[in-house]
Amino acid sequence: MGKRIAMVGSGAVGGYVGGYLAHHGADVTFIDTWPEHVETMNRDGLKLRGVTEAENIDVKVRAVHVCEVQNLQKEGPFDIAFVSVKSYETQFATALIKGYLAEHGFVVSLQNAINEERIAEVVGWHRTTGCIASTISCALEAPGLVRRHVPLRGDSYTVFRAGEVHGRVTQRIQEVADMLSVIDSAKVTSNLWGERWSKLVINSSHNGLSAATGLGGNGMTRDDNIRKISIRMAAETIQVAQALGFTIEDRKGISADQWVAAGTGDAAQMKTIEDMNLAETKNRKDGAMPSMGQDMVKARKTEIDAINGFVVEKGREMGIATPLNEKIVSLVRKCERGEMEPDPSNVQGW
Repeated sequence: MGKRIAMVGSGAVGGYVGGYLAHHGADVTFIDTWPEHVETMNRDGLKLRGVTEAENIDVKVRAVHVCEVQNLQKEGPFDIAFVSVKSYETQFATALIKGYLAEHGFVVSLQNAINEERIAEVVGWHRTTGCIASTISCALEAPGLVRRHVPLRGDSYTVFRAGEVHGRVTQRIQEVADMLSVIDSAKVTSNLWGERWSKLVINSSHNGLSAATGLGGNGMTRDDNIRKISIRMAAETIQVAQALGFTIEDRKGISADQWVAAGTGDAAQMKTIEDMNLAETKNRKDGAMPSMGQDMVKARKTEIDAINGFVVEKGREMGIATPLNEKIVSLVRKCERGEMEPDPSNVQGW
């Protein structure tokens, strides 16, 4: 791995991915906005923690604050820039690194939501690629400390799905997938947009609910009411994606049509998916909370507009009703402003 890599945004996913790449010998420069995080990484290294002892790694890294990026000019350009920031910071992060890319350098969106278009607005489509990190469940618990709350997937489930926006398999995107395979299972996908929407199905049905209820993933799943709401919200998002012409990937052997059936009144399909979701709680720590729930705890701006708000927007364009997504957007905004406190009672009766 001789390429120079910039990890623009070194929080939960960026820190985890970049940390493992550095551990395996990659030349990674971490770029972040949190001074204490940057200082801790430079002084003490990056601590990566997982569910097994073998995943607990301390790695020496090189980190710079966004204010110091201009000092990188003499060190040579970056071949690959992973952008791993909140959706609303995408254009800023891409513009920040644009002038430091090599002639054939490119950007990989390693984010929630669908941000490739935002990146392309800054660097062009020819320099824009994407990578989904599916069900990775990471959290930045303290400066210099990233924890993963679910086991390594290995052959049981593909975590990293890297793709070109045009769907072809290129040498550069194969290199990204190969690079990420030292962390967990990885592949090149020819269905980047379908994969993005498949991840959005998960995010839209979990993140906003966590932010509005204060519950983690297992807490939401074990609540009979919220578990059903989550499945119905997923069905709304799938219907929008299908209306737009995207192919939603199966999840744990359950098809998109089964999810839609469950969310629109099929009791048997609802039970099948509920049983699957309940079984998944055994492989996830009780403390694991979706990223938007983490943002609410930290009193940070959430990605509600880029996730559920995006579903609502595209639903309106296609004439697809998304009432639950609309409700969660309104509710999370109220919680962000401090008008309401996150609590399971907020979604009672939905």
